[in-house]
Amino acid sequence: MKKDAHPEPDDRDLFPDWLQTDPLVVRRTLSVPPPSLEDNTADVDRLVRTLHRSGFSPVRVDPSDLDGISSRLRQGDFTVSVVLGYREDHWALLEVDAGASSEPVLGLAVDLGTTRLAFYLVDLEKGIVVDRRSEPNPQIPYGEDILTRIVFASAPRNRKMLQDLLLNTFRDVTARMSADNGLDPNRIFALAVAGNTTMSHFLLGLNPTNICKEPYIPVANRFPFLRGRDLGLTMHPGGLVFVFPNVGSYFGGDLIAGILASGMHRRDELSLLVDVGTNAEVVLGNKDWLIACAGAAGPALEGGVVERGMMAGPGAIDHVRIDPNTLELRYHVIGEEKPKGLCGSGLIDLVAEMFMAGILTIRGTLNRNLECPRMVETDNGPGFVVAWGPETADGRDLVVSEIDIGILLKSKAAMYTILNIIARKVGVSLQDIHKFYVAGTFGNHIDPVMAIRIGMLPDLPLETYQGLGNTAGRGAAMVLMDRSLLQDMERVRNRITYVELNVNVELMHEFRGATFLPHTDPSLFPSVPIPKRAREAV
Repeated sequence: MKKDAHPEPDDRDLFPDWLQTDPLVVRRTLSVPPPSLEDNTADVDRLVRTLHRSGFSPVRVDPSDLDGISSRLRQGDFTVSVVLGYREDHWALLEVDAGASSEPVLGLAVDLGTTRLAFYLVDLEKGIVVDRRSEPNPQIPYGEDILTRIVFASAPRNRKMLQDLLLNTFRDVTARMSADNGLDPNRIFALAVAGNTTMSHFLLGLNPTNICKEPYIPVANRFPFLRGRDLGLTMHPGGLVFVFPNVGSYFGGDLIAGILASGMHRRDELSLLVDVGTNAEVVLGNKDWLIACAGAAGPALEGGVVERGMMAGPGAIDHVRIDPNTLELRYHVIGEEKPKGLCGSGLIDLVAEMFMAGILTIRGTLNRNLECPRMVETDNGPGFVVAWGPETADGRDLVVSEIDIGILLKSKAAMYTILNIIARKVGVSLQDIHKFYVAGTFGNHIDPVMAIRIGMLPDLPLETYQGLGNTAGRGAAMVLMDRSLLQDMERVRNRITYVELNVNVELMHEFRGATFLPHTDPSLFPSVPIPKRAREAV
């Protein structure tokens, strides 16, 4: 899990070694036997017959394309370049060009996030990511949280507005990516979108209001393939649009994409995937079974709750070290700028280092017995100065208060408790986990040593942990490159058991003990030494 200014994996890492190269959209150049008195098969039927003989069956043709296909067959003297898209139970004939063609065949993968949208432009024949972009979700002015947006979308006019905001961003980003790379957006023949259940409803203009009301039922969990023209997108009008299916209201296509990206659904060994966003979403299992849950542990871990917290990006402190003897503090800022705030990994590092230096007690309170010039009084009570005013972007001291630390400790306690309970649900120990995947920007910045030190992640060998970056975007891009994942996806959906933990009595009972550093039961974290100063100050 690296800490740098570029949290996304490079293009070589986007597609795992086990991924097959069988794209969702393929191009073939065909020599179709011309008609004769002995073979008077119609032009389009003749092409379809040749496709069947080439292994593409069944093939469906849009009735509006019939005349054009016949014309291009004859223009190319019955040699044509065809583009076909796979739609689970048949091939759709997307384009027919006279003669051979060397034009690229492109796909677009999108992570439809509540806060940000991530776009990946993929060359489906070369198997490479041509470009990637990230944009703020344009719906944020109508609700920073998803529940506010759902309430707003209860009116059909507002629902249409939210859909248009997304579609306009899709059009704008696609046009810019294509222009910047000298490409024609009409060469985009497939779009794969992975988002949570509500965001998928917003994109398709569906009514999301029942998602947040008992018994929490979406309009649909599976979405039929659409064409580019159906949503007026900047792509080939006949190109395929695939929206990842949901398992339910609180288990969306983004998490299914994350499972595909991790490959945990193909392995014998036990794996665990954590995706930290609005909630902390957790999946545990292997190729035979999967269990999932979500809990309110996300915002503080992304830096979104504490006063000087921020998302991981330029200006965010993502790495902190404190000398336990001199109490001298060093930090790293994403983008090598003056600091504006701390992201989740920076907060975790800070608390872990303060604990090891004895600045924090095992209860997460500041050690009043310690002489340290960085401990100050603020309007919100005791605080700790991470960066002095002259060092920061706004000229103000960057202070983390004891209240901020308490918020982080509650989030880390929720995370650890969720992990513990979901493992116990299926009769396994956290020590049995072979691979622990952490998704998102958070996963690429977090230092597992620090997360273990504060008791957020279980005390496992460090090689167990792996940051995966944007698993929703990665999973969507993988489906573009390997159509067999459509079947994997269906098997994953049928295999998952979702457990509701938000009102789980067991969770509430264990939560309190997990708020200590690292835990009220230190035997759970044998690699974490308890500093003498942190214990004596209680």
